[in-house]
Amino acid sequence: MTLTADQKLSLRDRFMTVDTANVADVLDDLGRPDCGLSSDLWPIKARLEKMGGWAYTIRGQMTPYPGTGDAKKMEAVSGLTPGHLSVWSGGGAEGVCFFGELIARGMQYRGCVGAVVDGGIRDIEWLDRMDFPVYTRYRTPVQSIGRWAVNAWQVEIYLPGATTARVRVRPDDFILADVDGAIVIPLEVAEEVLTRAEALTEKERLIRADLEAGATLPDVLAKYGHV
Repeated sequence: MTLTADQKLSLRDRFMTVDTANVADVLDDLGRPDCGLSSDLWPIKARLEKMGGWAYTIRGQMTPYPGTGDAKKMEAVSGLTPGHLSVWSGGGAEGVCFFGELIARGMQYRGCVGAVVDGGIRDIEWLDRMDFPVYTRYRTPVQSIGRWAVNAWQVEIYLPGATTARVRVRPDDFILADVDGAIVIPLEVAEEVLTRAEALTEKERLIRADLEAGATLPDVLAKYGHV
């Protein structure tokens, strides 16, 4: 399945109007029950934030090396385009940060709309000020230079899952995250999932209106069925 840049941006705008809970229900109905990401990935802001974009995957590993920078990391993030959400994988429990404020500014300048990091980050106060949403495994002041290096990007990766040990993430799968957590929507079903989630969102709006008007739960169950 191939989408144009304009189609991706349009679909992203629509995804930002639906909730992860409704998306998860739709994925269950489509026989894709293991797309939710682990609750160990948490949003860095005190105010929980919504985030969504097309996955741009970056993979790395713990490895000692000399020098003052990670050239491959710089090369990897230079490929980001508007609507991309960077997804970082590799050695998530090792205690170093994968990126901080300055590299995030460069990512944001290229149109990146956020990050999911199976690892650590730093400069959280500055990331908050620049309104760059991040879901991460942990925070740490310890830099990656000389310790952790990028070894591939725009390849299939794995992140920790909610209902399974690993969730596969491929370039251009859609990532949606909100106050309930984060979920991966496979590219090949993204449009169908979105259309169904929009319908479910409208159904819930009608149910809320009926309840506020005095309907009982049995009333709405009889009228709308299970939600």
